[in-house]
Amino acid sequence: MNVKVKWLKNQLANLKLDGMIITNPVNIRYLTGLSEEGTLIIAKRENIFITDGRYIESVNKKLTIDDEIVVYNVRELDKIDYENIFTIDDNVGFEENYVTYENYKKYLHTYRVNLIETEGLIENQRIIKEPEELELIKKACGITDRAFEYIIRNIKEGMTEKEIAFEIERFMIKNGADGLAFDSIVASGENSSKPHAVPTDRIIRSGDIIQFDIGCKYKGFCSDLSRVVFVDEIEPEYKEIYSFVLNEQKKMADSLKDGANIRLAVKDREEDYKNRNFDIAHSFGHGVGIEIHELPRLYAKTDNILKENSVITVEPGVYIPGRFGIRIEDTYKVNKTNCEALTQCSKNYTVINLV
Repeated sequence: MNVKVKWLKNQLANLKLDGMIITNPVNIRYLTGLSEEGTLIIAKRENIFITDGRYIESVNKKLTIDDEIVVYNVRELDKIDYENIFTIDDNVGFEENYVTYENYKKYLHTYRVNLIETEGLIENQRIIKEPEELELIKKACGITDRAFEYIIRNIKEGMTEKEIAFEIERFMIKNGADGLAFDSIVASGENSSKPHAVPTDRIIRSGDIIQFDIGCKYKGFCSDLSRVVFVDEIEPEYKEIYSFVLNEQKKMADSLKDGANIRLAVKDREEDYKNRNFDIAHSFGHGVGIEIHELPRLYAKTDNILKENSVITVEPGVYIPGRFGIRIEDTYKVNKTNCEALTQCSKNYTVINLV
């Protein structure tokens, strides 16, 4: 049996659940490797995957006998012996953070079971990465590093934020990425003050600050990197804020390892922000894996303990509304005694000249 499916069945048994209905495509991919649309049902008697005619062929090619998952076409639901899967009033888990009320009612009608919240059972398991998952994340980080190094050498006079973002995506795909992990942020000048800026037709100019937030997917796993560069010169105020942000990232990363309390680590950084009267616009980081934003989340209300082989970002930022913003972010692997940077391009002050 598929190792991860076996793990889930054991967990469900420990929770005294008779099975689980899984519709979140990220969780389905985590458990089975399938990226095709469908519903995965894990039960004591039989495991099934319900999909439609568009995906039947590719699903059957990916699943093996050892996976012990029976595939059904959604048009042939009458062939499913539901009584061989669940019996009336079985206790069956579902993804309460993903399922709509409409689907909840449909499950009750179809399966006639008691639906039980699973409280992020699969999402919490995804925090700890397997060795092969870590290797894929490292590959994604390597592509992202090279994309950043490429783009800062090739920003030409007259280029817009949109054109630069397009070049980043083109480079990533050309160098092995599946695609972007998220829409690239390329924000210049006053646009950089928006933490989630969208690339515009603004042309890069001398004296600009340029904020990058980029990442790719490699064989389904993500990377995340933020850097700032300066065009022709660095204004003293930019330099001061950059140094503060870089120092905050170092302090945070140095405090994180297996067993570290996230809340306490973040509280220390919040004190530094408070002392400088800087607002905190977003969390100090997040988990990375199949999704770009996964558990754990690095903010003060998270009283969680970091675990070895989890992958997180550390991304402090300072934003001066209407003027500029600076965020520095890396993807890290949590080790027993430290936090290891997986994205490794330079964080020195970087001044570029328009080609």
